[in-house]
Amino acid sequence: MRREYINYPSDLPVTISYVSIKEYPIHWHNSIEILFVLKGSITVSVDTDNYELMDRELEIINVDEAHRIYSSNDDNRVLIFHIDPYFFEKYYSDIENMVFYTNSSDDGAQESEKYDVLRTFLAIILCEFIQRGDNFDEEIESTLVNLLYHLINNFHYLMYEKEDLKENEEQLERYHRIAKFIFNNYNNNITLQDIAKKEFLSTHYLSHEIKSAIGYSFTDLINLTRIEESVKLLLDTDKTLSEISEDVGFSHTRYFNKHFKNYYKCTPLQYRKKYKVNEANFEKQKKLELLLLPDSINYLNYYLEDYDRFNYENKITKINIDMASDLGEFNKTFKECLNVGDAFDLLIEDNKDILDELQEEIGFNFVRLLNVFSKDMGIFPGAKFYNFNRACDVFEYVENLNLKPLIILDDTGFTEDEFIEVIVSFLDYFNELEIIDLSSFKFQFSISMNENIRNNLTNLLENEYNLEILTDNFFVSNSIDLIYDTAYMLPFIIYNTLNYKNDLAFLRAFDVLDRQINLTNEVFFGYPGLVNDKGIKKPAYYAYYLLNKLGDTLVSQGEDYIVTKNDSEYQILIYSYNEELNNLVPFNSFSKLRGVKNTAEKKISLNITNINNDTIMTKYEISETFGSSFNYWKSMGKPKRLSKEEKEILHKASFPKIDFKYNKKSTVLNLQTKLIGYGSQLIILKEVQKHLK
Repeated sequence: MRREYINYPSDLPVTISYVSIKEYPIHWHNSIEILFVLKGSITVSVDTDNYELMDRELEIINVDEAHRIYSSNDDNRVLIFHIDPYFFEKYYSDIENMVFYTNSSDDGAQESEKYDVLRTFLAIILCEFIQRGDNFDEEIESTLVNLLYHLINNFHYLMYEKEDLKENEEQLERYHRIAKFIFNNYNNNITLQDIAKKEFLSTHYLSHEIKSAIGYSFTDLINLTRIEESVKLLLDTDKTLSEISEDVGFSHTRYFNKHFKNYYKCTPLQYRKKYKVNEANFEKQKKLELLLLPDSINYLNYYLEDYDRFNYENKITKINIDMASDLGEFNKTFKECLNVGDAFDLLIEDNKDILDELQEEIGFNFVRLLNVFSKDMGIFPGAKFYNFNRACDVFEYVENLNLKPLIILDDTGFTEDEFIEVIVSFLDYFNELEIIDLSSFKFQFSISMNENIRNNLTNLLENEYNLEILTDNFFVSNSIDLIYDTAYMLPFIIYNTLNYKNDLAFLRAFDVLDRQINLTNEVFFGYPGLVNDKGIKKPAYYAYYLLNKLGDTLVSQGEDYIVTKNDSEYQILIYSYNEELNNLVPFNSFSKLRGVKNTAEKKISLNITNINNDTIMTKYEISETFGSSFNYWKSMGKPKRLSKEEKEILHKASFPKIDFKYNKKSTVLNLQTKLIGYGSQLIILKEVQKHLK
């Protein structure tokens, strides 16, 4: 059956689902439904209209309105509230004839206060539904009553076309009576004269007022109502077209066909053949994933900040992990390439020391090098002879670290002939040099590269020297922002790496002090390096440090965690998450984010099964409290220069907090932890044999 009957909990007139929707075919039900998109987008077809809903947008589906929900966005998150209209009937006797509308068509239409109030009511109902504290049922019912009157006063269907009716109760009641009469008698042969007589109005005046208040002429409204009701009979009964035409009030089937085609661009018979299926196939057409309802509340913290019953501090996020699961190989693609920056910087010993440690602790395959053909490297436009000694020193050093160069080709400062001449000279020089393996080099064009030079060099590198050119172009970013130094970067890098979201090529191996202008200090000045100029590791460094400790087999992954394993070791990486991590935020708006409040503290309960031995647990923690050199520097009073002692202190402060614990074998191993602020924890469980205890 396309008509679905909502089963409510015995003690509540509302039920809530948290889903990701690909397809929910045409259906209708005995409830008032409110869709609340928390993430991504969905499209909702309500009768003859289509609406696209984005993040934070709402749609109200009235009782028995035929609707379909679908999305091409696999990552959408939607709350579905079903409210029992019979509960509302106790407070508003005419609820069965009430229709509510939201504006889902106009850009920015749902940014007004009345929509935020609606979101807040829904968030409170969700909060009480999940927490189930003292008298939660009374709180839900009380909020539902407030919600009802908010809907009546702000989302009344007649106010959608004519908002000034809100101030004219007598007119509003008249138009409601008229619309109610039409909706309840559409299948009879009613006329405009019938209604005019009932309301003591002239037919001309009434015709104009109906169009003004409802948006449709009397005739169009009658025909639209009949067509919308016919859809249910086409899909949910075996009645003939003639029977359906008569049931909805058309005097002849040809009028039914004509008006149906006006709205649906096909005949009723074509529509039935396309969409009518048996109950089993209807169920198969549904493609939606039920999600854990408590996970949804993280999206609504903003609307619950002033709600004193919101028990956020004691909320525990439960994560169930089956270590026997095998979701395939975990590919550490983040290790493919490290962006070093200018090649000249690798001639400086301090920078070499930093790269040595990065390579030893993480182990990258390539280093991306900028400005290989620059004056700093001894290359001058228009010269008859090019000196590649500095480049040779860099490549030798890189090769000794078991790294391979990825060279950015940028023709800035050269003419076309000059740049091609430089590259030819470079290739010939290193092709003949036995100590350097030119065949291991890769190249990438800068996004600003001249098109003609690009074509000539592609032919030269690929066809004559058999060297690889990456297909995507590289954008050289020189942005400076203090956000790069903060603990925010730790979950940002982890989330975007694991979910393949943002390109992180703007990050560099180390900060470069001597090219900066307008410096206010020499310690943290907003350069996107993993390690600062003093060799002090930033939170960004530890994102890769922790990722590198993950195993080779993927066990489980969620929005804010990943679980891997290899041999007799298991790794659980958890990190702070909120929707702001989808895009890098500038530091000047960092403290204003709602997400900052949402990451105050998160309690997590890990329930782990299928570990067959005792384990030793090692837990690494990096956050704004532990391991953030930037936060520690702030607590020192932001010294502009570091003394030897201060430098040593910051080196130690940048190291993660490490804890150890022995766990005995159990059917379910429960580990409890919490994240405070922006940060991450890596829990490593190493199986031990009993005789080793």
